[in-house]
Amino acid sequence: MSRETPTVFIVDDDASVRESLQRLLMSLGFQVRTFADAHTFLNSERGEARGCLLLDVGLPDLNGLEVQKHLIAVGSQLPIIFLTGQGDIPMSVSAMKAGAVEFLTKPFRSEQLVAAVREALELERASWRERTQLAELRRRYESLTPRETEVMAGVVAGMLNKQIAAELGKAEATVKEQRAHVMTKMQAGSVAELVRFAERLDLPTDGTPPR
Repeated sequence: MSRETPTVFIVDDDASVRESLQRLLMSLGFQVRTFADAHTFLNSERGEARGCLLLDVGLPDLNGLEVQKHLIAVGSQLPIIFLTGQGDIPMSVSAMKAGAVEFLTKPFRSEQLVAAVREALELERASWRERTQLAELRRRYESLTPRETEVMAGVVAGMLNKQIAAELGKAEATVKEQRAHVMTKMQAGSVAELVRFAERLDLPTDGTPPR
């Protein structure tokens, strides 16, 4: 099973629910893994799994909200769709505030579930793209030399080459060369794009030296 292939994880202690959900989702082409309790799911080998989680609220070992808190604590990016046998407004509000995609009360229509799964997987895809792009930007930034990071800080602050040179005590020609290296390594087509990259990396754009 490739971690690049999104998987719908189902955690529900009712075997009939697990089986019916698995049949439904697999019939629509989704990849599915099922678990009867929270601990088995949490202890399973998932790596950096992509996909979403269908999570029963009333599990016998940990309740769904406890599982959600645990996943948030370990940095999991799996979007969660909660399933519950009884409507509980305070619980649903708590789950949604913590980032759940949907809170479905059993019995729910197949169309509701499938729509929620598709929404969750689309959110996961968008989040994965954002994380991948950010990781690539970090890789580029980390390829800069210490002096190039200082030059970049000056560039994104709107400083001219001669101003950066005076600030760093370097020749203007040297700063110009290092500036070109920064643009190439960061793959920035313009200063405006370099500024956007700095903002995405949460770097200061006011000329503050990088840490």
